[in-house]
Amino acid sequence: MPDFRLRVFQSVARHLSFTKAAQELFITQPAITKHIRELERSYGQRLFERRGNRVTLTEAGRLLLSHADAVEVLHQQLTDQLHGLHAEAAGRLRLGASTTLAQYVLPPILPGFQARYPNIELTLYNGNSEQIAEALLYGHIDLGFVEGQVKNRDLHYEPLLDDELVAVRRATAAGPPAEPIPLPDVLQHPLVLRERGSGTLEVLEFALRAQKIKMADVQVALYLDNTEAIKSYLEAAANCLGFVSKQALKKDIEAGRLEIVPVQNLTLTRQFEAVWLQGQPLAVPARRFLLYAQQEFSEV
Repeated sequence: MPDFRLRVFQSVARHLSFTKAAQELFITQPAITKHIRELERSYGQRLFERRGNRVTLTEAGRLLLSHADAVEVLHQQLTDQLHGLHAEAAGRLRLGASTTLAQYVLPPILPGFQARYPNIELTLYNGNSEQIAEALLYGHIDLGFVEGQVKNRDLHYEPLLDDELVAVRRATAAGPPAEPIPLPDVLQHPLVLRERGSGTLEVLEFALRAQKIKMADVQVALYLDNTEAIKSYLEAAANCLGFVSKQALKKDIEAGRLEIVPVQNLTLTRQFEAVWLQGQPLAVPARRFLLYAQQEFSEV
């Protein structure tokens, strides 16, 4: 965006925090305050109300935010079109991915993409599937990658890669069971699960529902907001089970820290999907990344 002050304003408005905006933009908090004051003087309006530690948008601030977001979209479209005249992929690309994808699936392909397209400024935001959908709808990211069953009708979903969730526990001296364990026996153990809103929990809920089992009837030790935390917990817990993606377990299985527990009559397959705004064409950088990712994963 040509006017950096508008980018500062958008960051403060998004976080409703001068401190978080400074962290996001890698500048000092006094610099954030200076840019906001310059905008307020320029427009002759207060943009934020400050009451103690609380920051809220004024009516003028909400109006400016809607126009600033529109200016950002137009500027990105202009950048894409200008670079497109010379078949050059450049500009900013804001990716968002749910936790499993952001931690285990996408990072290995990012260096290759950056080597092929060095003029694309790449960032990756990590959240659960609900948060990624929300970030797309509010224009905070350009392209998302999610897993789960629930779809938003305002978003377009494109299958990318197959995945499977498995039951996992701390490695035992006897090793993994030779035969699948009946589901009722598995559910006698306390479970360590992903948080509400995660695609991983959605898949498990749908599969249990198909077996006429409600989550309210399952013994849950606790909910955690990322797979690494679940794995660390399981390593220390003697009698718990978790459900995580196979993509996240390779190193832990090889190191003998965790083991997979096969379960009878429980299918936990899912698809990782690319997602963007319904009816809106992808900008050049996002389109290049999607094609690159599809090519990389087709060879897996």
